[in-house]
Order: sequence, then C-alpha cells, then structure tokens
Amino acid sequence: MPKTFDHLPVLAAAVVAGFTDLPCEGTLLDATVGGGGHSALLLAAHPGLRLIGLDQDSAALAAAAERLAPFADRVSLVASNFATYTPSGPLVGVLADLGVSSPQLDRAERGFSFRLDGPLDMRMNSAAGETAAELIDRLEEKDLADLIYAYGEERLSRRIARRIVEARPWQGSSQGTAALAYLVAGCYPPKARHGRIHAATRTFQALRIAVNDELGALDRLLQHAPHWLMPGGVFGVISFHSLEDRRVKAAFLADQRLERLTRKPLVAAEAEQEDNPRSRSAKFRMARRRSPALAGMVEG
Repeated sequence: MPKTFDHLPVLAAAVVAGFTDLPCEGTLLDATVGGGGHSALLLAAHPGLRLIGLDQDSAALAAAAERLAPFADRVSLVASNFATYTPSGPLVGVLADLGVSSPQLDRAERGFSFRLDGPLDMRMNSAAGETAAELIDRLEEKDLADLIYAYGEERLSRRIARRIVEARPWQGSSQGTAALAYLVAGCYPPKARHGRIHAATRTFQALRIAVNDELGALDRLLQHAPHWLMPGGVFGVISFHSLEDRRVKAAFLADQRLERLTRKPLVAAEAEQEDNPRSRSAKFRMARRRSPALAGMVEG
C-alpha cells in the first residue's frame, strides 16, 4: 500500500522496557494500534506474545496489517474503538497511545490540523459520527464556549464561540480548517497571535476531543482495563495533554486493583524530542494488576 500512514512510535524504548517482564506466553491488547509501531517492537521482544490490535481508523488498520505481517500468525486486528471493546479472555498487558497520530494530522481531508486546509471533519472513524462542522453548527453559543474552555482550557472561549457562531454555517460551506484557525487567531490581541503554540491549537484540540468523545472513551478504558488483566499484567498509557494525563494519574492512584509502576510520568529524552517533535508532549504512565488477595488487603 502507499506509504500514507508512516508513524514513528513515541517513547519506543520506554514502552519496550516497561513491558519487559511479561509472561512467556499470553495476549497483549494494543488499544490504539495505529501504524503498528509499538506492537511490532513488543512482538519482536516477546516471541510467545499474541497481540490484539484495535483501531477505528481504517487507514491505520491497513498500515498495521502491513507493518505486522511478519507476525501475522500471532496478530488479530480489529476495527473498533477501545471504549466499546471487551476481550474474550485475560490479558498480560494493555497499551494505549492516545490522541491523534502524525499521519492523521498530515492528511488535510481528515480535518485535524490547520497546517493544511481541509474540511472540518476531525473524526477518528471517518465513516461514522458527527463532524466538527456539524457539531459547531448544532451547539448553542454558551455550550460551544463551555466545550472550548473545558476541553481546550482556552481562556478566550466565549469570544471564540461568539465569532464561530457568527460565521455559521460551517457545514456545507467553503469554510474549513484554515478559515477556523484564522477566525480563532483573530480573537487574540495582535501581539499574542504568534507564540510557540498557534492560537487555534486549544480550540482545535477541544473540538477533536468532543467529536470523538476522547475523554469518555479514556474513562471507560481506565475503568475496565484492570479487570481484563491477569494478576501481574501491565497497563500502560501514553497521553499528550494534561486533561488525559490527570485522568490516568488519578485512576492509577485510586484503583485498588492496580499498583503504580511510575510515580512520575516517563517523558522523551532530548534526542527523541528533536527527532520526533510529537514526543515533546508525551507522558507515559504504567501500573500493574495486583493479585486479588493483595487488592483486598489494600482496599481494607
């Protein structure tokens, strides 16, 4: 297939090291298989490992199938959002690399990025659900402002929402990602429009999170994944913004079934950040499933 989903896995060495002590045989769930980068590394490191790879993006699954072809007899790829998936048996590990991938950002027609003009789509599964354009046309101004503030931590959310509503309709018009980014930037004072982070970044993040219910999906994974793990099984999550990382940290602390393996998140070394800018915001947290007896002692 054309190389349209080349994806460099972030924190690759940390992921391999974190799953070093897996049993000789068992099944690991890669909840966000993407292009298969992390999965290929883990399968190569553990010859007895079987892997289930989930993704709701058909392009990602096709890329993963190619990347994981050398391990095909040990791999099952499933078109699914991890929020709606339940494994059929116990797992030795669960890995989730959250957020949007570089190949998705680089495809203008997906609408995730304002670097290239495209339609306001932003769906991880481009065959189902409400697009970003449909969302911002549907919401009341106050609800849109609240969404941008809650999911983007954007202090100018009310001003931005008012301008977005004034520019309706977005669905079915020629206005796309470039127009939205220009509108959001115009809500900032001139001196504040050109910083390290583009002025529209937080608004785009908020809309993408809402379109894909990313935080709801993460909450469901954090609730259910420990139950899927056999005692000693490892649960690792790579997040890319504070809303996700805070949820992972809180869940690993509060869940009596889990023992934290990382008190502070693992982050990319300077060399990796230079080679792969996406890794700069990555945070990796890990926990281990306690035995039922130990979990009961901690709870008691």
